[in-house]
Amino acid sequence: MQSTLNLEKMSLEEKIQTMESIWEDLCKTADKIISPPWHEKILLERENNLHSGADKYIDWKTAKKDIIKNIS
Repeated sequence: MQSTLNLEKMSLEEKIQTMESIWEDLCKTADKIISPPWHEKILLERENNLHSGADKYIDWKTAKKDIIKNIS
């Protein structure tokens, strides 16, 4: 089945609701979704960097400040 959405005529609220509906539907069958090999590789690299100390967790408030600083 193919659906076509007229995105230009949708309000922001309608677009967000549509995305939420799609996400909810995808979550129903999340166990059937296969991640590509590159995604697993990146996750393993990140986990290894955390264990080795090359990377660290930071709180969201700090991360948000860093992001804003880097894009300004």
